Amino acid sequence: MPNNNNNNNNKSTKCVHSGNLVDDKYYGNISPIYPSITYDFIKSDVYPRYFNTPNQIGVCKKISDLENAELSLLFGSGLGAIATTMLSLLKQGDHVILQDSLYGGTINLVNTEFKKFGIEHSYVDVNDRKKLDSSLKKNSKVIYVESPSNPLLNIVDLSSISDFAKSNGLVSVIDNTFASPINQNPIDLGIDLVIHSATKYLGGHSDILAGSVSGSKEKIEVIKSSGLNFGSNISEYTAWMLERSIKTLKVRVNAQNDNALNLAKFLSEHNFVSKVFYPGLENHKNHDIAKIQMHGFGGMLSFELNSSIDPIKFVSDLKIIKPTMSLAGVESTITSPALSSHKKMDPDIRRGLGISDNLLRFSVGIEDFEDLMLDLDNALTKNGK
Repeated sequence: MPNNNNNNNNKSTKCVHSGNLVDDKYYGNISPIYPSITYDFIKSDVYPRYFNTPNQIGVCKKISDLENAELSLLFGSGLGAIATTMLSLLKQGDHVILQDSLYGGTINLVNTEFKKFGIEHSYVDVNDRKKLDSSLKKNSKVIYVESPSNPLLNIVDLSSISDFAKSNGLVSVIDNTFASPINQNPIDLGIDLVIHSATKYLGGHSDILAGSVSGSKEKIEVIKSSGLNFGSNISEYTAWMLERSIKTLKVRVNAQNDNALNLAKFLSEHNFVSKVFYPGLENHKNHDIAKIQMHGFGGMLSFELNSSIDPIKFVSDLKIIKPTMSLAGVESTITSPALSSHKKMDPDIRRGLGISDNLLRFSVGIEDFEDLMLDLDNALTKNGK
């Protein structure tokens, strides 16, 4: 069973009520939208690019409360949040330690852009303390991890990462997108900064693009100072839609947790599936860590088809589960990491990380479990040999 501590008990209330703006003129029950991009410069210092418009502030309060953070910032995308955070913390001559299993967009950002800024980096198995220690340099400033990771659902021991970072004067950063604030709160485990692609679980309806970073006031102010120059901001309409979506976050994520665990068990016993990657399964290599630091095991899983099955034909035969590149909406979706999130990686490096051509990443929605199971079984049976 996952860790259901007291910090997770009142999250439904936080989802619904934290950060809501008060309509003190017409007394509406939901937050009003303030779409203006211009404000009276004599009476106000509000400006959209300064992260201080009303709807942005409201959503940031909600996310901060869910992540047990002092402050949060919103960005135009998850990668916007990652890039702004990293480039705020690093400068020419600095070194960053990176988990060896990350979202493809993050890997592409590091591999193609950091060299231009003179920023050094190393990829390492962060759960191997000897390798982690050996990756440390005198100019190391940041350690960046992702847990659960995309797409293999690797789990990082966050308390251990926090101890390592603090003992070596590093800032610890995590992409918490796959977990969501409902299933995992890294700040409680000592991590400094928590990033989300709010496009995913926080948005949850596949209709907005946004990102966030949460942490202490001191560190968020550093990111904000640089972020003013990078311009990765969101509109008030997007901020309002994000606030509306987060109100149902816990309800959605709990349903996705349940479906994913049951489907992972089903797939792990299927004749035409060779591997299943899901931290809720007892045979997952990091299951014991996940039990301690997660409140739920998440709605994401990956599985590898038998070599005899063409993954594209299999996906094409699914009826309910849709082939899409994004994830974490209320509808179930599936993709091939080799052809989407990790397409830009060198094929040999990708396969060396365990991301095979037959691996599929499955974002489990809130549909009825029996319908999803039948959809998978029909497509597997049709394509199995």
